[in-house]
Amino acid sequence: MLQAKTVLITGATGSFGSAFIETLLAQHRPEAIRVFSRDELKQSELRQRLSDDDRLRYLIGDIRDLPRLSRAMRGADVVVHAAALKQVPVCEYNPFEAVQTNVVGAENVVAAAIDNDVPLTVALSSDKAVNPVNMYGATKLCAEKIFTQGNAYSGDSSARFASVRYGNVVGSRGSVIPLFKAQAPKGVITITDERMTRFWITQRQAVEFVIESLGRMGGGEVFVPRIPSMRITDIARALAPDAEHKVIGIRPGEKLHEVLLTQDESRHSLEVDNGYVILPEYASWPLREVEGGRPLRADFCYSSDLNDRWLDIEELKEMAADVTAAA
Repeated sequence: MLQAKTVLITGATGSFGSAFIETLLAQHRPEAIRVFSRDELKQSELRQRLSDDDRLRYLIGDIRDLPRLSRAMRGADVVVHAAALKQVPVCEYNPFEAVQTNVVGAENVVAAAIDNDVPLTVALSSDKAVNPVNMYGATKLCAEKIFTQGNAYSGDSSARFASVRYGNVVGSRGSVIPLFKAQAPKGVITITDERMTRFWITQRQAVEFVIESLGRMGGGEVFVPRIPSMRITDIARALAPDAEHKVIGIRPGEKLHEVLLTQDESRHSLEVDNGYVILPEYASWPLREVEGGRPLRADFCYSSDLNDRWLDIEELKEMAADVTAAA
């Protein structure tokens, strides 16, 4: 689907963006990849790592800047929106900045895609957007809604929008793995709450799911992958089996368990082989039929503590080793 296409990625020098670019170059033969980000140093480092591949176009810009974003999207076939402020404490301390980037930035991406008739635009969301208890989650919920209803704003444009919602990414910036590895030699691991669970996905799985969702989207969907859960105590044991666990209490804006699909959303969602598709409740545009989609039971809730798939300590060790090798 991406062969001979021009793809623009916002936040392209982040953890996801870099992995996505490497996958496209290796497997999908795009015509061009536009690396859109605001950090010239990270762009320079990416250029060195990828040996200055002539399919890459390095564009300095900020999603807050609509004219620059619109110019960058000119002639693009696909946009993957990965730019965001995502550190929970940073968003709490700088709420208006979080709104400017995560909410107004999402609106700008939609507007630029409509003005340039970009056929497919997908945004990366988060489990934090479900019943949000912090500023980051609240802004990502707004971004999801903006992307869904971008399909109504597009009018006679060919532009279509969807979102992908998933959980914690192994090895991403701010991941608990580097923290635990740094604490391990000291013999004490800080645990916020021993009951805590999280959804867990690798960077490779996230990239593959986004590409699959681009092929499946018709406009307005939120795609949720079926992924395993992990216990915070298990990851601590995997990385530092002999360390003491020091319980420090849940941090502000943090949940015990995360949810990827609520009971209310299950009423307008479908199950597919590799996850779930949340359909828009308000759609003034034709919806694409979800091939192989199966209705969910009315009381279904996809929560990290009620998951039917759990990572064991050996699997977590393997994931942690992969992160170290990649680093």
